[in-house]
Amino acid sequence: MDAIIRARHVSKQYRLGVRAAPYGTLREAFVRAARAPLRLGRNGHARVPTLWALNDVSFDIPSGQVVGIIGRNGAGKSTLLKVLSRITRPTRGRVELYGRVGSLLEVGTGFHPELTGRENTFLAGAILGMDRAEIARKFDEIVAFAEVEKFIDTPVKHFSSGMYLRLAFSVAAHLEPDILVVDEVLAVGDLAFQRKCLNKMQDVQGHGRTVLFVSHSMPAISRLCQRVLLLADGAVARDGPVSEVISYYVGSGLGTMAERRWDEPDLAPGNDVARLRSVRVRDEAGATIDAIDIRRPVGLEMVYDVLEPGAVLMPNYHVYNEDGVCAFIAHDLDPEWRFTPRPPGRYTSTLWVPGNFLAEGSMFVTAAASTYTPMAVHFLERDVVVFRVVDTTDGDSARGDFAGHMPGVVRPVLPWTTQLEPALESAGRQRVGA
Repeated sequence: MDAIIRARHVSKQYRLGVRAAPYGTLREAFVRAARAPLRLGRNGHARVPTLWALNDVSFDIPSGQVVGIIGRNGAGKSTLLKVLSRITRPTRGRVELYGRVGSLLEVGTGFHPELTGRENTFLAGAILGMDRAEIARKFDEIVAFAEVEKFIDTPVKHFSSGMYLRLAFSVAAHLEPDILVVDEVLAVGDLAFQRKCLNKMQDVQGHGRTVLFVSHSMPAISRLCQRVLLLADGAVARDGPVSEVISYYVGSGLGTMAERRWDEPDLAPGNDVARLRSVRVRDEAGATIDAIDIRRPVGLEMVYDVLEPGAVLMPNYHVYNEDGVCAFIAHDLDPEWRFTPRPPGRYTSTLWVPGNFLAEGSMFVTAAASTYTPMAVHFLERDVVVFRVVDTTDGDSARGDFAGHMPGVVRPVLPWTTQLEPALESAGRQRVGA
């Protein structure tokens, strides 16, 4: 199959702390000139710190393939998408694209705040290389998918971030690009919209188009992608099938996230009612762990601030395996708080998952807090922590003495009862000889 994207030895270097020179006075120019020698190194050149965001990246992507790009923050994922989208030029190397590219790298890419949703749809489509007739033909479908029919003639500066996202994604996905490039912006939308986006990207792939998808959500990567590129320090650390690369990512320590904290309240997930401050995976002794023996209980600890009184808050966890299958959802049913509004303060809620319950493998945890009357989600942080369940070979787990592959999301030790009845043939011989 012919490649629609070819990347050869792509590298991208950035100079740190360097801004474009501002307009200034003649006096400021003399001052800068006088200070310049102090910034020179021994070789007579200014020492400017640099960062290689990408370093010798090479790969081919055939037409019609859905490729996930994963890695820790700062691994080079977004830089690679900007190079592939021709937003930035590589310092070294070459990228060849054999088709029209539609990209959604930031919420509202290409939108002008003073223009209406209708006007921005045509503007964003034109930026993506579509002609007016093509945009007009798809317009109703774009607006319906984005669910902004009532607001389409409102300036987008009055849109919420979710409305921005829905319309921007809808434009990029519906205008039939040969290559669709999507960054982690889907995390902004609600659950229903994220499912729509994933379904739409699957539909795009089903029509033979190519999708590049950057995400920290391993379940979403598992569901959507056929192949995964793992980036580490700007280079391709792994390239292969989804399950193989995700298992390597989590097991190598590159993706281990047994604890997540938000030390600055304003940056913590949440709203005026509650904010999430930390989530961690812990053992019975209180230690933070990223791997647990299948026979031992594991605790999922959530620390959160309640900021306003009156909310009957329901913390909850959603736990997925590495194939994106939901193992379980658990709500805090502590009778002390189940029907009682929580006064302002800091709370620590811990869910204990018993030993011999989860199957071996990597588990991805989403942490949330909701109220049900009225229904509201106050914070929801996807794949906030990850831990591995390690099965034993001692023979006293559900595996017993079997050493082969065991599928499933749970692996409980369940009671068995056995009754013996003598074989009929044996019983007959005993009666004849009697």
